[in-house]
Formats: sequence, structure tokens, C-alpha cells
Amino acid sequence: MEETRLLQWTVIRSIIAIVQWWGFNVTVIIMNKWIFQKLDFKFPLSVSCIHFICSAIGAFVVIKVLKLKPLIMVEPEDRWRRIFPMSFVFCVNIVLGNVSLRYIPVSFMQTIKSFTPATTVFLQWLIWRKYFDWRIWASLIPIVGGILLTSMTELSFNMLGFCAALFGCLATSTKTILAESLLHGYKFDSINTVYYMAPFATMILAVPALLLEGAGVLQWLQTCPTLFSSLVIIFGSGVMAFCLNFSIFYVIHSTTAVTFNVAGNLKVAVAVTCSWMIFRNPISAMNAVGCTVTLLGCTFYGYVRHLLSQQLLPVTPRTPRTPRNRIELSPLINDKLDDKV
Repeated sequence: MEETRLLQWTVIRSIIAIVQWWGFNVTVIIMNKWIFQKLDFKFPLSVSCIHFICSAIGAFVVIKVLKLKPLIMVEPEDRWRRIFPMSFVFCVNIVLGNVSLRYIPVSFMQTIKSFTPATTVFLQWLIWRKYFDWRIWASLIPIVGGILLTSMTELSFNMLGFCAALFGCLATSTKTILAESLLHGYKFDSINTVYYMAPFATMILAVPALLLEGAGVLQWLQTCPTLFSSLVIIFGSGVMAFCLNFSIFYVIHSTTAVTFNVAGNLKVAVAVTCSWMIFRNPISAMNAVGCTVTLLGCTFYGYVRHLLSQQLLPVTPRTPRTPRNRIELSPLINDKLDDKV
């Protein structure tokens, strides 16, 4: 009886974790798009800076004040040598995401973001010379094909938004790969990651935001007809961005890797559906097919990764005489935290 109740509670906890993760993620995306489109606050650097400030304050409160998470101590030298480069890429990733949201619909942006597994594998193969099982490469075919179909049939296509989303995938992959080497020895969770990276990201972004968007923000403040409610939405998006980080920590510890992968792809479908219901951006039938193929490809990719991770093969260095099918699958680093905002 106790085992049955424990199993039921585990399932319920997993469902609650996934639903709240979906809720925060979709809310952040919709609020950001609303800020750019409905509030006419077309300043992605400033929005990103506000998110970093709110996240830094939130992480400080959780760790130092509420003590809900223990602080992972990092040597001062490592903060600049390891954390700062990660923060810079982290900053670029978030800014590019917000830039893409300004110019293209949420559905298109989320579909392009699903291209991240392909860019991660390609960068590891090209730069780090890591070799992957043929099934990994095969699983990327529907992802790439779906992205191409979606891009060619997108009715609201914008080159700047497309490039920002695409380079955002590269930034996400770079951040994920760098984490393997730069953060080696530190078992960071999402809250500690934000605690250390958000202040650096704010410092990096504050000056460019002030120089490039300061005058525009001041003009917007003077002409906005609903200033108070607009500021509540803008800063509320920053609070939701931090809550998203907290929800990611919860869902990772409440689900399995396979469940996390499937839920992540369904989350994209939920975000696309909700954004279409609110903003009514036109979506063609072929565009919807491309998005579906991409999400199915991402699910297949995650399934293949899971299968290969279960095969505990001995480490075998590649030599000219090593058959290709005997080469060890270089493990992809943990990319569960790619949704941090």
C-alpha cells in the first residue's frame, strides 16, 4: 500500500512540476512578445537587462535570505576565469532570443530554437572533434528538414529575426559546450547558475543598453499612455523569468530524462498554440507540418541519446584501425538547463 501511494505521489509530483514549468515558460514568452508588440517597447537589450536584474535579486533572496538552496562556493579567481565567459555567452543567448521575438512570431522562433541539438552536435564534431554514433546523426535529419520546411513556408518571415533566432541556437550550443569545461568540478543547479551569472550578465549588458536604447526608452516613458500597467508587465516578465529558472530546477529533480525531453517538446507545442490564440499570427498548413516534424525529430533525438547513454561502453580511443561502429559515443553534455531566461 505504501509503495502504491509513493508511486502515485511521484507521478502527481512529476505532473505538477511539468505543468508549472510549462506555465512559467509560456508566460515568459507571451509576456515578452506582448511587450514588443502590444506595448510597443521595442528595446530587447533593456528587456534582457531587466530580466537579469530580477533574476539576480531572486537568486540572492532564495539562497541568502530564504536559504532554500545552499550556495555553491566558487573561488574569486574562478568567477572571472570560468563564470564570466559563460555569463557573456549566456547574455548573448538571451539577447538574441528577445531580438528574434521582436521581429518574428513565437511559433517560428520556438521552431528555430529546436534546431539547438543539431548545432550542438555539429559544433562538438567540427571544433572539438568528437565522434557520434550514426543514430545521433540520423535523428538530426527530421530536425533540419522540419526547420527548412518551416522557414520556407513562414508567412511572417523576417530575415533579422530569423538570423537572431538561428545565432541564438549557436549561442545556446556554445554555452552548453563551454559549461562542460569551464564549470568542471562545480555541480551547479539552475539557481546557483543564475546567482553567479546574472550579475555578470547585467554588468555586460547595462552599458550597451544605455548607449543604444537609453534615449528611446526615455521617449517611450514620456509618451506611454498606460505607463504604470506597462511597467508592471515589463518588470513582471523579469520576475517570471526568474521563476522559470526555479521551475526548471524543480522539474529536473521530479522527472526522468526521457520524460523531461518529451515534456520539453510538448512545451514548445503549448507555447506555439497559446501564442497563436493570443496574437493570431498566420500559420500555413505546410508551416504547421514543418513545426510538427521538427518537434518529432527533437523527441527522436532525445530518445536516441537516452538509448546510447544506457550503453556503458568502455572508453576506446580512435585509431586508424578502429572501425567506425566501434568508436565510443562522446557523451553530449547535460542540456537540461537550456531554457534559462
